[in-house]
Amino acid sequence: MASPSPSPSIYDGWSREDLIARLTKLDHRPKQRPPSPKGKNKPFHFSIHSRRKIALKFCYSGWEYGGLAFQNMKTTFPTVEGVLFDAMVKARLIDPEGGFEGCGWEKCGRTDRGVSAAGQVISLWIRSALGSEDSGEDASLDAASKDISPLAIIEGSLPSAEKPSPTTSVERKSVIPGLEFGFEEDDLNAPQSKSSLSIPPPIHKAKYEHDYLAILNRLLPPTLRIIAWSPISDNFSARFSCSWRHYKYLFSSDTAPGPILDIERMRAAASYLIGEHDFRNMCKLDPAKQITMFRRKVMRAEIEAVSIDASGQGTYVFNLIGSAFLYHQVRHIMAVLFMVGHGQEEPSVVLNLLNVEEGLELGATEVVDRKPEYQMADALPLLLWDCGYPQAELDWRTTNGAPIADGSEIRTDLYQQLHSIHSRSQIYTALNDHFLAAASRFHLPLSAGNGSIETRAPLSDAVAKLLIPLGGGTYKRTGQDKYTPLLRRNRLDPVDQVNERWRLGKGFRRNERKKAAEEAGDDDLDGNE
Repeated sequence: MASPSPSPSIYDGWSREDLIARLTKLDHRPKQRPPSPKGKNKPFHFSIHSRRKIALKFCYSGWEYGGLAFQNMKTTFPTVEGVLFDAMVKARLIDPEGGFEGCGWEKCGRTDRGVSAAGQVISLWIRSALGSEDSGEDASLDAASKDISPLAIIEGSLPSAEKPSPTTSVERKSVIPGLEFGFEEDDLNAPQSKSSLSIPPPIHKAKYEHDYLAILNRLLPPTLRIIAWSPISDNFSARFSCSWRHYKYLFSSDTAPGPILDIERMRAAASYLIGEHDFRNMCKLDPAKQITMFRRKVMRAEIEAVSIDASGQGTYVFNLIGSAFLYHQVRHIMAVLFMVGHGQEEPSVVLNLLNVEEGLELGATEVVDRKPEYQMADALPLLLWDCGYPQAELDWRTTNGAPIADGSEIRTDLYQQLHSIHSRSQIYTALNDHFLAAASRFHLPLSAGNGSIETRAPLSDAVAKLLIPLGGGTYKRTGQDKYTPLLRRNRLDPVDQVNERWRLGKGFRRNERKKAAEEAGDDDLDGNE
C-alpha cells in the first residue's frame, strides 16, 4: 500500500540561500522565558508562623471614611478599620478567619465619620519574621517539602532532625521566586487550604522583622498611612494602656456671616473645662452603651493661633487633652465655645453646664441636670492628634529593625507622599481664594459693607446672632425672631430615663433577637442595627 504524500509546506520551493537566511533570523530572535506558574492554589497556614504583638501608629483623612470602627452593616463610605484589616489580610499578616478578635485588635480611641487622625494607635498580634527569641512565641515554620500536619509542628512532636528554622526574607525569595517584602502578589490572593504541609530544609533564622510600614502602605490608599510601629508586651492595650488623648479642632476667627469670633472670651470659657467634671451636658447620650458615669478629666484646654494676619484674624486651633472622652464630647464643647465667641453666651455658661447638681461646681449660678437642646460642631476640623502612653512601653520604629549605617538618617518616601498631598491641598486653597475674589467684585459679605442701594445691605447684629457658627464653614439658622439663651432652651430627658427607655424598647428587642439567633445556631446575626 502506497504511503500518503506529505502535505505541502510553506518552505516548498525555497532555495538553499532563502532557507539559510530564515534560520539565521530565527537564531537571532530574543528568547522568551516560559510564563511562571501562578500558584493560585498555593496553601498558606497561619498556624505554622510565629506571631508577635505590636502597636501601629497611623493617620487618615476622616472625610474619606465612614468613621474608624468597622461596621457589620453596609456603610456609604468604607471604615478605616475595614480598609486596614483588609490590607493586613491581603499581606498575610493576620488570619481573616479569626477576625478582629482572633488577632486581639484594640484601638486607642474611636473617631466618627468625618473626623481625622494624625496619631491613632491600634495594638494587635501580627505575623512575624522572627522566632521565639525575638517575638516571644514559637519559631515560625515555612512549608515546602515534607507532608507533616500543622498540629505536629505546633505541639513539637516532630523528630529533631525534621524541625526547620525560620527563613530570612532574602532566603524566602530564593525558595519562592518573585517574593516581595516576604510576600508574593499571587500568594496574597491565593485561597487558604487546610491540606497537609511540606517543610523546607533547615535554614538560618531571620535577623530583621518584616517591614510592616512598606508592606501595608503599598496596599493602603494614600488617605490612610502607617507612620510607625513598635514592639509591645503581651499585656499592652492600645485602649487601656493609653494615659491621655490629644484632640485638635481648627477654626477661623472670621465666621462671616456674623461677627468676628472673640478669642479671649473663648479662652476664658475653655479654662473652666480643666479638671475633673461631669460632662453629661456636653456629649451625645448613647443609650445602647448604658453609661451612667460622665465624669472625665481634662488636663489641657487652650486656644492657640495657627496662622493669623496683622489684625489678629486667621486660623486658630483648640487643643483639648484628657484621659478619656465621651461620645461627641469635643464637638459639643466646640459648639458651646462658638456661641461664647460669637457673643451669644457668656463664658460662665460652661461652668453652669458642668454643674449638674447643687454645689458641684464652685462659682456656678445655676444647676443644669439635663442637657439643653443645641447642635454640636462640624466634624471636618476635628483631629485626633496624638495618644499618650508610658514611655517605657513603646519603641516606635519606621523600618524592619535594620541598623542605620554610618549614623545616616532613615529615609523613606512616606514624607514625600504626604508632602505631595499637602501641596495639592494648597493649590485647592489658592483656587478657592480666587473664586472668592471673583465673587467679591459683584457681591458683598452679608455682615460687611455700607448697605448702599447698589449693594446688598449687611445683616444687623441682632440678625447675625441668629446664625450660629458650627465650624468648618457651616452655620445653623435658629429660625426664630431672637436668640434663645442656651440655659433657657428645652431640656432633654434625664439620663436614667433615656437608659431605661432603651432597655425596655430597642435593647429588649435586640436581646430577644440575639437569643433567637443563639438557639437557631445563627452565628452571623450579631444584633447590630
